[in-house]
Amino acid sequence: MSKTIVAVIGCGTIANHAHIPSYIANEETEIKYFCDIRKERAEKAVEEYGCGTAVEDYRVILEDPDVVAVSICTPNNVHASIAIECMRAGKHVLCEKPVARTYKEALEMQKVQHETGKTLNIGVVNRFNKGVNIIKGMIESGELGELYHVVVSFRAHRSIPGLGGDFTTKAVAGGGALIDWGVHYLDIVMFCTGDPQPKTVTGQAYSKLGKDMENYAYLKMWAGPPNYEGSYDVDDFVTAMIRTEGPSISVNGAWAQNIGVEETYIDFLGDKAGIRLQYGKEFTLYSAKHGALIESTPSYSNTNAYQEEIDGFIAGIHSGEKLPSHIDTVILTAQMIEAIYQSSEEGREISLLKQEAQA
Repeated sequence: MSKTIVAVIGCGTIANHAHIPSYIANEETEIKYFCDIRKERAEKAVEEYGCGTAVEDYRVILEDPDVVAVSICTPNNVHASIAIECMRAGKHVLCEKPVARTYKEALEMQKVQHETGKTLNIGVVNRFNKGVNIIKGMIESGELGELYHVVVSFRAHRSIPGLGGDFTTKAVAGGGALIDWGVHYLDIVMFCTGDPQPKTVTGQAYSKLGKDMENYAYLKMWAGPPNYEGSYDVDDFVTAMIRTEGPSISVNGAWAQNIGVEETYIDFLGDKAGIRLQYGKEFTLYSAKHGALIESTPSYSNTNAYQEEIDGFIAGIHSGEKLPSHIDTVILTAQMIEAIYQSSEEGREISLLKQEAQA
């Protein structure tokens, strides 16, 4: 069986941390191109991984009939345009999260996927996490009873990434803490609860601690050093209340807050039992039996979620299987995120059921 020829567009952190090593570990794939507008990063990938060709222009990949699949690991502002061009050129696509800067862009990506029939998966890697899938199974089997509410917390002290760069520029990223971190948390909730249709959203997003960039104090900064000549027009704190056709969801998230305690967890509250998932770590089950309160932390062998994601993407291309990370399911999270921002800007509750009816 011949190998599936792939290309990686965008050779930054997530490409090197997840996509490239996972493709190399998959014996059924071969990376033909590394692409980046900063060609030195593509050339570094060729040298480091010992394969492929470095290119600056992704259109070279579109014109190569050998390339079957593409990973898009670029800034958010070009997710939609590159994914759409790739699908129309006959390529299957795995696009990093978030889907796009806006819900409108996400809908256009979904439309083109339906038109072309090409795979469009989104990099919501937690859908391939072993612990998350165990929680999903426990909810579906009724171990929690009626799941009535989910609490989402992704709060950090002062963790704004690359101040003044792409992450803090709305025109590039589409938003801040919510679209960067919150997308993962909300997607876990949607996945575990069966992707229920959101009904109404009330939210407020704040841009406070990073606005005075030169006086922003921090211990470390991921995604590069500060660029004080750049922009900071995104949210560093967000709060929201979401009603769905399943449980309600409350959200509190912060890249930066003046509380020096990191709180990154999801609480699933049922009338028989509850679960606290520590993001990226283990979970604890709380219940009551025979008049006693029970607390347990299940043990299980974990897998590499990024490898599972890439392996599933490649296998799905050949089998036609629709993975949980398909655009048709992930787009609900994009809709909720957009509604939170809209609610904040307009100072009112947003009805998503009205949007569905109008569509």
